[in-house]
Amino acid sequence: MIDWFLYHPDDPVDSRINVCSPAVVKLPFQSTFIKTADNVEINVVFIYQEKQKVCDAPTLVYFHGNAGNVGHRLLNVSEIYHNCGCNLLLVEYRGYGHSKGSPSESGLYMDAEAALSYLLEHPDVNKSKIVLFGRSLGGAVAVELCSNPNFSTHVSALIIENTFTSIPDVARILFDCRIVRLIPRWFYKSRFDSLSKISQVSVPTLFLSGLADELIPPSMMHSLYESSGSILKQFKSFDNGTHNFTWRCKDYYSVLNLFLCQSLQESNNKMHIVNEVVSKVNASNAYSTKCLTIPTNMLQVPSVLSTVSQQYEASNKRSAYVVDSRDSHSIETV
Repeated sequence: MIDWFLYHPDDPVDSRINVCSPAVVKLPFQSTFIKTADNVEINVVFIYQEKQKVCDAPTLVYFHGNAGNVGHRLLNVSEIYHNCGCNLLLVEYRGYGHSKGSPSESGLYMDAEAALSYLLEHPDVNKSKIVLFGRSLGGAVAVELCSNPNFSTHVSALIIENTFTSIPDVARILFDCRIVRLIPRWFYKSRFDSLSKISQVSVPTLFLSGLADELIPPSMMHSLYESSGSILKQFKSFDNGTHNFTWRCKDYYSVLNLFLCQSLQESNNKMHIVNEVVSKVNASNAYSTKCLTIPTNMLQVPSVLSTVSQQYEASNKRSAYVVDSRDSHSIETV
């Protein structure tokens, strides 16, 4: 229901044929096709910093809105690249640009999962500095990925811009008639219910809201901010920011850059605390060895420390814990 207004891969009309390359804005890139869990080929474009910086730079996974293709975002991408010193992974949803398949809510979620999995295997990506960025529909995709426990531990921060609370909420505003207001939520094929998921997001989160947004009411961004489960969250509004062009507003990139610096530093600080605690446990035990595997970008330090403490007690003070800081989303003992 109402999916016809949600996905616009053919707007502009040649969007499935003509996709501008990052070479147009003189950015180095790798364009490739990857397969999703349901065997759909999608196009992802990795834009990287110069060789001496690429492995240390944060990588922004860029989820665009509901129309056009990744090439239509290159001016914004170029500014992020130069102002924030990021690598970027541009994700072309199924049915958009040169990607195969047809768009759907579950399909876009699988596209996002495949993109993150691709990054986690990329040799030039710092796995502890992966940040999700989503505008409008892309924000809903990013929230879903960041709230998924199978993937959230690989994410260091989240940025969403002019994103809606859910499709049913948007439909009731865009189609202000009694019939639409009476449609039950379960009747919608695509719901993208970010409001119910954002409470499960614990990583540092930046909310960017254009107050001149002519499509999504800024109040929806406020609702998402208030419902966010992150204790490190920031809300920034731009008086002249429209739905598609908030990124043209003054101070936009300085806000983005400051948040990236702060959130990634917070991630590093928390991992340092975890390593210190585990080192102390290791030093206090000398008889046997167990391996504690912790993701390098783990932000939920209290839960990690609790696990360390519980396993320490269970060992009766006779086993040593060793940190394996390779990327993992679980804590294991062997």
